[in-house]
Amino acid sequence: MSLTRAQLAPGTEAMETVAPAVDLVLGASACCLACVFTNPLEVVKTRLQLQGELQARGTYPRPYRGFVASVAAVVRADGLCGLQKGLAAGLLYQGLMNGVRFYFYSLACQAGLTQQPGGTVVAGAVAGALGAFVGSPAYLVKTQLQAQTVAAMAVGHQHHHQSVLGALETIWRQQGLAGLWRGVGGAVPRVTVGSAAQLATFASAKAWVQERQWLPEDSWLVALAGGMISSIAVVAVMTPFDVVSTRLYNQPVDGAGRGQLYGGLTDCLVKIWRQEGPLALYKGLGPAYLRLGPHTILSMLFWDELRKLARRGQHQGT
Repeated sequence: MSLTRAQLAPGTEAMETVAPAVDLVLGASACCLACVFTNPLEVVKTRLQLQGELQARGTYPRPYRGFVASVAAVVRADGLCGLQKGLAAGLLYQGLMNGVRFYFYSLACQAGLTQQPGGTVVAGAVAGALGAFVGSPAYLVKTQLQAQTVAAMAVGHQHHHQSVLGALETIWRQQGLAGLWRGVGGAVPRVTVGSAAQLATFASAKAWVQERQWLPEDSWLVALAGGMISSIAVVAVMTPFDVVSTRLYNQPVDGAGRGQLYGGLTDCLVKIWRQEGPLALYKGLGPAYLRLGPHTILSMLFWDELRKLARRGQHQGT
């Protein structure tokens, strides 16, 4: 039985009027649009997170220093196009991960699960975990492509892939099917906590802004405000897992496909803490916020606006 509008929690009314399959397409499209704008920040963030890997602070060269200097360093080493390294893999990841994520979150809303105490957080977390698993091979390739650069500016292991398809083929040939999901143990917690924070805080923040009637109810500014608040929560909880995920995906592997630096999520966390210090878990925080913040804002804004268009189309068709 579907819920009536009066029974819905604030901020979730719209979810009942858009089919999950439509949300899959809209969510994937919105996040791919956001990815085009934020991918340069992802390149800078990846390099900062790999810089000084398992080395004590002050004992290694730092070709990347701060956000602006790091952008300039990428351009000097790889040209302007270097800021869009890994874009194709990034788009593939965003489409797969967010299509699955928004689809299952929409199903949860349709079933009324998000109306239960803590339901929004749980639904967002589960949907994020499923999306992360499906999109993991694309994120693996994206990370490795974005880390690649000239020897003088290289940080982390260099995989020397020529393209997305070439990378997938190489990994498949050398490591088998399981190799495509290497590092998923770090990606699932990363997206789980990020998705839970994003979807829960976006709905709550948007409802809070609507209740105060500061802005017209159907204005895109309402979604923008919700996305701005949501981005702070996402970055705060997601960055340590983001650093770990980058390390797990980019590490070299032995002949059996096992990581040569880290044995998994816990091992990576412990080694970073002991050898680099606890603050290393927030390496690249500035670019991470500059990337995750706009990406969250843009993706949630695009998604919200596309859903409005979809609802209007449904109403005109009835």
